[in-house]
Amino acid sequence: MKIGITCYPTYGGSGVVATELGMELAARNHEVHFISYGIPIRLNGVSERIRFHEVEVSTYPLFDHPPYALALATKMAEVAEQASLDLLHVHYAIPHSVSALLARMMVAPRRLPFITTLHGTDITLVGADRSYLPITRFSIEQSDGVTAISQYLRDRTLREFDIKRPIEVIPNFVNCDLYKRVEDPAARARWAPGGEAILMHLSNFRPVKRVTDAIEIFALVRQKIPAKLILIGDGPDRGVAEYLAREKHLSKDVLFLGKQDRVHQFLGLADLFLLPSELESFGLAALEAMACEVPVVATNVGGIPEVVTNGVDGYLVEPRDVSAAARCALEILTRPDRGRAMGQTARANARRKYCANDIIPLYERYYERVLSGTGAAASA
Repeated sequence: MKIGITCYPTYGGSGVVATELGMELAARNHEVHFISYGIPIRLNGVSERIRFHEVEVSTYPLFDHPPYALALATKMAEVAEQASLDLLHVHYAIPHSVSALLARMMVAPRRLPFITTLHGTDITLVGADRSYLPITRFSIEQSDGVTAISQYLRDRTLREFDIKRPIEVIPNFVNCDLYKRVEDPAARARWAPGGEAILMHLSNFRPVKRVTDAIEIFALVRQKIPAKLILIGDGPDRGVAEYLAREKHLSKDVLFLGKQDRVHQFLGLADLFLLPSELESFGLAALEAMACEVPVVATNVGGIPEVVTNGVDGYLVEPRDVSAAARCALEILTRPDRGRAMGQTARANARRKYCANDIIPLYERYYERVLSGTGAAASA
């Protein structure tokens, strides 16, 4: 198949999933065309099966804001014609599914179906601003296929948007051959020269990720045992997180690595992963850590309980309850046998439910259903 993929190229779960999906599809001999305003995060480069098409957005004095959705629709239609795309797969309803709908109309009577994958902010944005509800609902219902990354997100979308069409749950995934435990004492020693425990957090540092809670949790852990906190990513809350680390006199023990493409090389060195988010529709970072045999302490919100089983491969606590999270962290870190057992179980569960080798074929079969116009993928 020839597939056009559109996503936000910024540091975040949806861009990561879209990019990894495209690369996995290309490895399975599909032709993938990324269409976005920037090279997607983690895209290692183009090849004969992977192409990148930049959406150029012009600015005019008439427009307060560049008309990205229109420029994207134009580029989608252009690539569809030139590359003979079979379908478009857009990640996030706003504005990508609207642009795909316009592109589909522009190339008519040629058939160009499009699939919308919901990642979460599509829905929570409407919760914050109801003016987006009609266009979001319309774009979802006009999609030739709709998928959600978790059962939680599917149910919430159906409920809050009163959607009457089917939505398929195809969860996020991880390359289990790439994400695995890293046995590299020298690499650990660079961060923890005294053999300290290594805690880790990975996110786009948006307020919903509660990165400051990760530092608060670490501060409580640090009172009991020698430890280091590694923070991977960047975003609007980095400044306040750095300030909090200084205020708590933890600057030498809290390391900010910024954005990293090959995060598996870091996650595989951790003893514990922290995900104290206010809300997560899935929790991809937690899954990536679990595949690396790292137990997780996360919040009991959204789709996280579908990924992390409390007391089995990690612990779940209520949002903002840093004391409970610290107690769970210490339970893992002060009992090496407990931490190792949970980590091994975490990887086993990740391999059993979320390996790319099992999830990518679900997308391939869904594409085939959409192209044939049969089954639950057909538009309502």
